[in-house]
Amino acid sequence: MTILLFFVVLFVLILVHEWGHFIVAKKTGMRVDEFGIGFPPKLFGKKWRGTLYTFNALPIGGFVRIWGENAEDAADAKEGGADISDSFTSKSKWAQAAVLIAGVTMNIIFAWFLFVVVFMMGVPTPVSPEEATTDAQFTVTHVSQNSPAAAVGVPVGAQIVAVTSGETKLDTLEPETFSSFIRGTEESVVLTYKKEDAEMTVEITPEAGLIAEDPEKKAIGIGVALVENVKRPVHVAIYEALKTTGGALVAITVGIATLIAQSVQGTADFSQVAGPIGIVGLVGDAAEFGLTSLLMFTAIISLNLAVINMLPFPALDGGRLLFVAIEAVIRRPINPAWVARLNFLGFALLMILMIAITYNDVSRLF
Repeated sequence: MTILLFFVVLFVLILVHEWGHFIVAKKTGMRVDEFGIGFPPKLFGKKWRGTLYTFNALPIGGFVRIWGENAEDAADAKEGGADISDSFTSKSKWAQAAVLIAGVTMNIIFAWFLFVVVFMMGVPTPVSPEEATTDAQFTVTHVSQNSPAAAVGVPVGAQIVAVTSGETKLDTLEPETFSSFIRGTEESVVLTYKKEDAEMTVEITPEAGLIAEDPEKKAIGIGVALVENVKRPVHVAIYEALKTTGGALVAITVGIATLIAQSVQGTADFSQVAGPIGIVGLVGDAAEFGLTSLLMFTAIISLNLAVINMLPFPALDGGRLLFVAIEAVIRRPINPAWVARLNFLGFALLMILMIAITYNDVSRLF
């Protein structure tokens, strides 16, 4: 099921990206020879308004074939006397740039749309005791490593339903009263929690020294909060989604730029980078927390694809955009043979990087 979800997410994100290229190419008067859903072998297709729409056997995204996108083909056609007025290379540099940017733009818009849907459906949100309703759940939001709570397996996301110590029971399940209860007890604490409809009871002995700011304070090594599913009205969801999309784009851009800089310096930690196999696991983890978590994860992946695709690297949209910008400055086309070689080299390097990251994913499984 997890692998199926991964392919669905990948299929949708690639299809959205390619649809962006397709629609702008059409609007700028370029000839689009094919828009494929999935990858060959072809199952069936239908030609409509000059474009062949195909449905293919491999459900891992889609592709768009724009006439003249390969500069060598356009050059050969021109030498043969063919009309190339509707080719990619014959259009203005602004039109070419718009087509290249369109895929990334659609990934960003799609992520924003998913965030809007999530905020309207409701997002688990920490609330204060004054704001909390009867639907609020006293939830574990963090478990510290090597803590008493981690030792007995208290999971993040668990709903705490009862806390006792000896004959004393905590009547009000709130962060402040819980912290005070743990700090003041001289005995072990019995914690009852629910996770995925299963109820568990564990005994934990509070320890001092777990909180750096207050080493004398007793704790069991968990963070807690009153969490409630908060739904936003449409206009608020749209605004919150815009803020979330912008903030995530900045964070992802900074993160990838930092990784590239550290790679050049030889200090990058690729153990934190997930490839296809790692993402399969992350999709499964997100799905376990419900539909809203899966949609938010898909939105974040869409934004990651947008940022990566805009890197000025051959074979990526950003690299092709760089070629267009250079041609605009020098006022003549770059030799198509060199463009093809650079794109092939870029693709080969990307494949090597993908293999290395996939190897890292597999090694973490064992």
